[in-house]
This record gives sequence, C-alpha cells and structure tokens, in this order.
Amino acid sequence: MTKILAITTHATDDPTRATLAFVLAAGAIETGKEAAIALIADGSYLAKPEIAKNIHGVAAPPLPDLISKIVEAMIPVYI
Repeated sequence: MTKILAITTHATDDPTRATLAFVLAAGAIETGKEAAIALIADGSYLAKPEIAKNIHGVAAPPLPDLISKIVEAMIPVYI
C-alpha cells in the first residue's frame, strides 16, 4: 500500500500552503492510500484550535472542515 506523509511548515503566514497538507492527506484516504501529516516549524501552530479555525486557503475547503475529515479517518498528525 502506498503511504504518504504530507508536511506543512506554514500557518497564518500562508493559509493556502498551510492547508495543502490536509488537502493531500484527505485526498489520499479517499483513494485508499495510507496518510499521515507532519506539522513542522510554523505549521505546528495549526494544532491550536484558535489558529486553525481561521485558516482558509485559496480554492480549498476551510481548515476546520479538513481537520474533521482527518480526525474521522484517524490520520495521524505529528507535531
């Protein structure tokens, strides 16, 4: 089985890039792949609900919606 580790190093500084790891992981599970997310550097701020709730990248769902999918699919998130 294919395994994907999606990494983000961004948060409020670039909401679109911050969202991409979550979009990638959510898409991976929809296609039957195994996924995990790593929050590195500024990306670690996304673990704070008060920050994550305000992230909405261009042409992507709001981060709280993506986080719900990640939690539901039990995708590991490493900080």
